[in-house]
Amino acid sequence: MRNREMLERSTKLSPISSWRIHLPQFTWLHAFVLLQFLLQIALLLPEISRVRIALRVGAFALSLGLLWRIPKTGIQHPAKPWAIVVLCIMALELFWHPYHSSTLAAMAQCLMYLAVLAPLFWVSRLEISDHDFRGLIYLLWGFHTLSSIVGVLQVYYPDIFNFAVSSVIRESTYGGDHLRITLANGLYIYRPSGLSDVPGNAANSGFYALLFGMGIALQERNLIFRLAGIASVPIGLFCIYLSQVRSTLILALVCLLVIALILIQLRRFWQVAVMSAITIALATVTTRWAVDVGGEMTSDRFLALIADSPDKVVYDNRGSFLEHTITEYLPQYPFGAGLGRWGMMNDYFGNNSNPMTPPLWAEIQWTGWLLDGGIMLVIAYAGAIIAACFGTWQVVSNRQSSLQLWGAIVFAYNVGAIVIIFNSPLFIGQGGMEFWLLNTALFVAAQYFDRHPVVVSWSKK
Repeated sequence: MRNREMLERSTKLSPISSWRIHLPQFTWLHAFVLLQFLLQIALLLPEISRVRIALRVGAFALSLGLLWRIPKTGIQHPAKPWAIVVLCIMALELFWHPYHSSTLAAMAQCLMYLAVLAPLFWVSRLEISDHDFRGLIYLLWGFHTLSSIVGVLQVYYPDIFNFAVSSVIRESTYGGDHLRITLANGLYIYRPSGLSDVPGNAANSGFYALLFGMGIALQERNLIFRLAGIASVPIGLFCIYLSQVRSTLILALVCLLVIALILIQLRRFWQVAVMSAITIALATVTTRWAVDVGGEMTSDRFLALIADSPDKVVYDNRGSFLEHTITEYLPQYPFGAGLGRWGMMNDYFGNNSNPMTPPLWAEIQWTGWLLDGGIMLVIAYAGAIIAACFGTWQVVSNRQSSLQLWGAIVFAYNVGAIVIIFNSPLFIGQGGMEFWLLNTALFVAAQYFDRHPVVVSWSKK
């Protein structure tokens, strides 16, 4: 409150009180996100997609490069100590464990962990205001909404809007046939990919369009932006349906539920009512829309989620992988199985001809952590995620913060991420990097007024 009073007093006494205050700036944070988008879009071009590995590596190399490019001391995020422990465990595994798939694969796996965690360190060194954070949100929302719109067009006009499919998928055993769907009109097409080269990836963009769109609809004062936020919700949900990624649908529902519960805890009952009404209305219309376009194949896939008891559905889909991790892998690899023995690092750099280090399979993140660093890595990384949630909850609990509601959105996203690690290895790719980037940017921006009580921009209205 003291900071806000100082800000109001300074603007009243200043001769430039009619000038704008605290304009968003284009930072390394925004540049990083834009470059990530450009690298992703570049994969859509057949000529460039031949160097897919280089482009994919480039996305993570940017994160590593910013560790060197931004060398200043930053804010102490609650997850930093845990992340350092994670990196120390990975370094110990690299030099101590005798059963790596190959030296190159082991080093690549360590660098991947560092690149994913890197935003926790370099973002905390930036000067990020609440306006800068909102600029980041709008940047993410804008790209993923555009990608979702492209996903819708890929369903209606597949001959025009379908781009180059990843060579990894084309050269796989089934040639990507398992990623095709049959629409109600009989067309046999790839699942919508949006602005990516992976069929079904439009579900990821749909999730961001839905989540951030709901956040914009709840708090944006400008009517046009509020309507745009509302419009992005059904578009995103449609892409999730037609991509047939059930885990993303569950993730979206969990996030919306968490947002509603936080709003109730904050006594924002009117916003809860508005959000519930919008969600129910849009979900009803979009479900009908998706079933009419996607046909029985779409409806049957999602109805399977409620066909049996919840515990049976969970076990049949991903619960068996967790059970196998606990009962089989944990007794066999309590200190890790060696680096580079699973995932893309094994595909790209592993030596699978060695009978001592055959490739292993990790469908969920818990399995990946156990294979890479044993039970200690599982504990350390889980601790880092919990600490990140604690840092975000500090923003939600601060009633004086202008980012309180966005804190609720990010906290809901965090809960969704915890759900997703029971379904896929989120923290060994761009999804994990986005998690640390969002959480750190929010935490830094929320403390901006504590470090800069009064900030006045010299730009005229």
